[in-house]
Amino acid sequence: MQISPSVRAVLVPDDNPMHPEFTCIYLVGAPGRQALTIDSGEAIDRYRWFLKGYLAAVEREEIAIAAITHHHADHSGNLKWAKEELGAQVAIPANGRPLLKGRIPRDVQALRDGDIIDLDGGVRVQVLATPGHSVDSLCYYIEEEGVLFTGDTLLGSSTTTVWDLASYRRTLRRLLELPNLRVICPGHGRIVRDPRERLQMYIDHRDMRERQILQVLEGGGALSSWDIMLQLYPDIDPRLRRAADNNVRAHLKQLAEEGRIREYPGIPRRPPSPRAIQRAEEHARQRDLLIAKARKLETQKRREELRRQENPPTAEWKEPPRYELIGTAADAAR
Repeated sequence: MQISPSVRAVLVPDDNPMHPEFTCIYLVGAPGRQALTIDSGEAIDRYRWFLKGYLAAVEREEIAIAAITHHHADHSGNLKWAKEELGAQVAIPANGRPLLKGRIPRDVQALRDGDIIDLDGGVRVQVLATPGHSVDSLCYYIEEEGVLFTGDTLLGSSTTTVWDLASYRRTLRRLLELPNLRVICPGHGRIVRDPRERLQMYIDHRDMRERQILQVLEGGGALSSWDIMLQLYPDIDPRLRRAADNNVRAHLKQLAEEGRIREYPGIPRRPPSPRAIQRAEEHARQRDLLIAKARKLETQKRREELRRQENPPTAEWKEPPRYELIGTAADAAR
């Protein structure tokens, strides 16, 4: 999908309720030149097939830089693959390296607020530090074309989850003030064609949610974040309850820091023993090894199926049938 003269979008259908409608991968750069990708999906075949197939069939160009908006695996899962398979330079948030352990090659480019990525053809991409959804969230902005890439800071079809609400509110206000803003390319969902209205809606939504939380607490008594969440989201998809609870807790954290509510410390459960932790880690390791082996076997199976198409069916015949013409070709044609 063409977004602007320098921006194309690959919208991969996604049935995860946390990723409404699509997971989005963006290709940035003048057509026919080496390009920048923003986010690359999860480390599963369908994202790689979409990206590699799109490059081969539509763009016929190479990726120079593979960048991400933040460390979450549905955005960063294919960074090593982009380096190994596509030869791309990997670019990550400067404070994201410890959060990306095991998912990045050794040599990466660290991006900071105010950096400029200069691409062939005069395309300039501004790097904006936009914490809130995560500690390392970045947005990218092409001011000349008015295109803003938001990752999960702003989604195309729903609101998002928040790690730190105070930081997130500052981020939204900063994005609202960007000059020449025309379109938002989110990490998930549809392209946003009314960017300022959507950013203001996000700001208003957080203010509304804060008022609702205070109204629930006004009823008297101390409540947990989960109790509050159930009152605020009575009809939510159960698979989104944890995400909604995280947002409620982000509001409660800010309200407590501002001295507007009182927090009673909880009583944590006793942590598991070192032996239990070791067992759980070994179980996870064995599971991951099994998944990796299954993927390897699946790849081998596909290759064998292709090889079978290239070679005669020797497993079916000791001696295959042979055919000889009777008479002349003209006789056979009659």
